[in-house]
Amino acid sequence: METARERKTAAIVLAAGHGKRMQSEVAKQFMELQRKPLLFYSLKAFEESTVDTVVLVTGKEEISYCQKEIVGKFGFQKVSQITAGGKERYHSVYAGLLALSESGFPPDGLVLIHDGARPLVTGEIISRAVEGAAKYGACAAAMPVKDTIKVADEDGFCAATPKRSMLWQMQTPQAFSFALILDAYKRLFSGEEYQKDVTDDAMVVETMTDSRVKLILGDYSNMKVTTPEDMAVAEALLLRRNSM
Repeated sequence: METARERKTAAIVLAAGHGKRMQSEVAKQFMELQRKPLLFYSLKAFEESTVDTVVLVTGKEEISYCQKEIVGKFGFQKVSQITAGGKERYHSVYAGLLALSESGFPPDGLVLIHDGARPLVTGEIISRAVEGAAKYGACAAAMPVKDTIKVADEDGFCAATPKRSMLWQMQTPQAFSFALILDAYKRLFSGEEYQKDVTDDAMVVETMTDSRVKLILGDYSNMKVTTPEDMAVAEALLLRRNSM
């Protein structure tokens, strides 16, 4: 069996959303965090990792901006393609996968899919994702939940209390054998009935194939920036990281 180091590895970084909950005219991935666009930090993490190539998926109108003001300005050599995403996250993932396929990316390669709105991803998380994909075929960064989770009924009353030790909050990157994730997405797009309530790539693999997804440790700081409050938390975490 080939090791992770012997297999071509790519990352698809998603930056096509507009983040309505951020309450800003500027798309959240381009908002400044420590005087740099939010997107800069995840691209920098992959640039400094063992990943061979990066496909950046953004809005059609932002392709030129990303090429000039982010990729070119900061010298990201591993960003080999910038392609337009779609209406929903899963449309953008599929666009990234097709771009990789058309570029001749090998079926036995490994693909990491990451939300550009998670600026605090680390090289350690990326390495664990690559190794997990090589070993299991499908894995996803995640962390055990800290709080008690309740299942509510339709009237808003507590219906069940799942065992906390079995609950994990999902993160990205989520990593897969390229042949597996491309096949899963092709099946997803074979009928609109499959495209309801798709929340992450692990779910696509779980529902569209017989493969299981291994949970690997992410980090509690690997947060997704969604609201203005998240920006403040991310800035504090980044300052703390830079001071260590």
